[in-house]
Amino acid sequence: MDEMISIIVPVYHAKKYIVETMDCVLAQTYSHWELLLIEDGGNDGTAELIEQYAAQKEETRIRLIRQPSNLGAASARNRGVGEARGRYIAYLDADDLWVPEKLERELEFLKEKQAAFVFTGYEFADEQGRGTGKVVHVPETLNYRQALSNTTIFTTTVMFDTRKIPKELLEMPLIKSEDTALWFQVLRKGYIAYGLDENLVKYRRAGRTLSSNKLEAIRRIWNLYRRAEGLGRLKSAYHFCFWAVRAVKRRV
Repeated sequence: MDEMISIIVPVYHAKKYIVETMDCVLAQTYSHWELLLIEDGGNDGTAELIEQYAAQKEETRIRLIRQPSNLGAASARNRGVGEARGRYIAYLDADDLWVPEKLERELEFLKEKQAAFVFTGYEFADEQGRGTGKVVHVPETLNYRQALSNTTIFTTTVMFDTRKIPKELLEMPLIKSEDTALWFQVLRKGYIAYGLDENLVKYRRAGRTLSSNKLEAIRRIWNLYRRAEGLGRLKSAYHFCFWAVRAVKRRV
């Protein structure tokens, strides 16, 4: 549907947070959305909780989609893109939160810029979803070359217009740091990402072992430069230095 936003949420053992995450979607000031929860082969009762929630709320905009097994977040998001009925695609992680105006403000911004790809600022949050006061500001625009040195685009802040970017191009590579690999993939085709520098998202960091493991993060970004992007050692090292500085600044 022309103005519908399809919200894609990969879900795996997310019982602790999923109700709060669904609540933040229902609280959106923009109401023309569908919520696609891609259950990725978990067994902790999250899927049943989602079904109960949708039934209690009598909410037909919530769709539970089950993966045949645990295939990972990239595969789950790709399934969501394939199942999406809306013109616009927005990603939301199962433990993150949006402020009520997030979809409305971001869609207005996308139309204002006549953009295909937009993202917003965000704030780190504690395990209870309370903002810590550490807000990540974003640049006005990012092209491919700039994005290689500035991986500030956070998945839960992104929105795409599928009238301008074909769904095939939005297929996440099945590699580590798949979200950043997708941004590179889209920007490499000449698209520009427009940044809305407003704090519209709460990024809950608690329990995210992959993100908190610094050595693993270093390996992932280096492999992304060398293998996925095919950059030489010198170019990889150049962009890596800028990535490292910005990554530290975002977290201190």
